[in-house]
Amino acid sequence: MVADWTALGRVAAVSLGVTVAVVVVFAVGVLGLARVEGARENDGDTHTLGLAQAGLCFLTCAAVVAYGIYLIVPQFH
Repeated sequence: MVADWTALGRVAAVSLGVTVAVVVVFAVGVLGLARVEGARENDGDTHTLGLAQAGLCFLTCAAVVAYGIYLIVPQFH
């Protein structure tokens, strides 16, 4: 049995890159929620930009997870 080390390296690099990207996007979503909470504490108003930022980021994370599940489960193909 011969291992294709180049393909293994590519898979590892893409996995690491996607993992870091999802974590960063999720952190930006949490930052958006923190902005909304900070606005509520300061002036009692909600900042729709922070809420939209959080929703878009969390939706992106959910889409990446759903795509990963689609790739893993063979019945979905």
